[in-house]
Amino acid sequence: MLQIVGPVLVMAAAIAVYKLCTVAYKELTSPIRALPGPKSRSWFFGSIREAFDGPPSASEWVNVYGTTFQFKGPFNFARLWTIDPKAQSHVLMRNDIYERPMPAREALSRIVGPGVLVTEGEMHRKQRRVMNPAFGPAQIRDLTDIFVYNMIQLRDLWASEANRQGGTGRIDVLSWLGRMTLDVIGLAGFNYTFDALNENATPNELSQAFSTIFHSGTNNRTVMVLRVISPVFRYLRTSRDAVAEQAQVVMGRIGRELLNSSKAAVAQSEKEIGDRSLRSRNLLSLLVRANTAAGIPESHRLQDEDVLARSYFPVAFTPSTSHYAHAEIPTFLVAGHETTSTATTWALFALAQESVMQTKLREELWSVETDTPTMDELNALPYLDRVVRETLRVHSPVPAIGRVATVDDEIPLSQPVTDVYGNIHHSIRIQKGQNVMIPISALNLYKPIWGEDAEQFKPDRWLSPPQASSAIPGVWSNQMTFLGGPRACIGYRFSLVEMKALLFVLIRSFTFELAVPASEIIKKASIVQRPLLKSNPEAGNVLPMLIKPYTRV
Repeated sequence: MLQIVGPVLVMAAAIAVYKLCTVAYKELTSPIRALPGPKSRSWFFGSIREAFDGPPSASEWVNVYGTTFQFKGPFNFARLWTIDPKAQSHVLMRNDIYERPMPAREALSRIVGPGVLVTEGEMHRKQRRVMNPAFGPAQIRDLTDIFVYNMIQLRDLWASEANRQGGTGRIDVLSWLGRMTLDVIGLAGFNYTFDALNENATPNELSQAFSTIFHSGTNNRTVMVLRVISPVFRYLRTSRDAVAEQAQVVMGRIGRELLNSSKAAVAQSEKEIGDRSLRSRNLLSLLVRANTAAGIPESHRLQDEDVLARSYFPVAFTPSTSHYAHAEIPTFLVAGHETTSTATTWALFALAQESVMQTKLREELWSVETDTPTMDELNALPYLDRVVRETLRVHSPVPAIGRVATVDDEIPLSQPVTDVYGNIHHSIRIQKGQNVMIPISALNLYKPIWGEDAEQFKPDRWLSPPQASSAIPGVWSNQMTFLGGPRACIGYRFSLVEMKALLFVLIRSFTFELAVPASEIIKKASIVQRPLLKSNPEAGNVLPMLIKPYTRV
């Protein structure tokens, strides 16, 4: 036995040493290492925390090192950091070369499963092709009344809370908005009632499962870094993994039930010619209808196993093989719930500090002679549109994204960079396996594009956007908030209309003031960028505000 084990261990050790030497050689010869960049804050984490947390670190980096430089990832491995629009456009458009890094895909898969946010290649193209019709303007127009219905419910609850507290209520707007947008995406996404705004209701299974999975996937950066370093550590279990696995089983079961229900509803509605009311308007039903439409080649359709896609986690993280981890329901939840509630929270944060802007917006909203506006009525309000654009520029919910090169490549630059040896580069060579960081917040706040007041909240800058912003390769409004290229946010229209509807109802109904000094509010990124109290981080993500019902004279 020892005669066999000995040579096997020696061979395993030799392979490990060879791989380490290969990685070390590749790192030492990387062209990125010749670029200037900030010093690493930690040998273990590198500067990952600062890169993802965005300003002020990112803004300081730009001032010192320019638009393209290196920063240190885990174990001080060099990564490319760029806000150069030409470089970003190249990386985002060439999704055949640049993919979401596998550790990030697996981390996100723990929350959303292998849905459209995670998949790559042909599967991603197939998912986008089937899902696109559900996110068109006509479909979002039909969902607007669902948005407004839930927001009026929130308005009435806030009014009651303010009355209970003597006329002015102190509330955590982040928590309330999160619950409200969960109700919205439940109904608009797949005709499911979370009843999250009802504090007396018992949390249902899907709500509890999603909450468990989401929070299990957004903590413990040490474990996250270890899993980035080596696939071996992706088998490392934490105390949260077993709970998350059980939640995935619940989500898979409910997902199957919802899919079957949607398919049955679509089949029934197709029998009722001319009765539009029977045509289910939720996103999952629209996806089912698009997937079963006549004329679609069989190779372009998603099978149930694709819609209810099996997780591709390592075995240690995979739920029971008799279950599927539902892909699109948690995708709808994260994309349509977390980002919109966070963005609206930051809009209220900005308006609470600017009473003149808040009043100006309120006056415009009261010019609409209804409490239940349509999508077209919301989109026809110019100052509301400018407030939303400026919020998403200054307070982008997602501060940065990463991509990894699948082959050697050369990234073009619009602004040449000078390396530490004095050589000028008009492009940057990237080796297979190297990471590129696209800092969304930093580009949205880049002073040479947006002006010296770039970090200030000024909605009227959108009356005449700077000409230089036209080079930004974003899918919406000359900014990177919803990304660009084939992997741009598929649900950005949904998010924009929901956010406008929220602000319409809330700003018409209340005046807002911060309950703590603005200097007390800091941003903490974990998938999305949420507010945190500087003096009490143990309280978690909160934004306390004072609200007072507004009566129009």
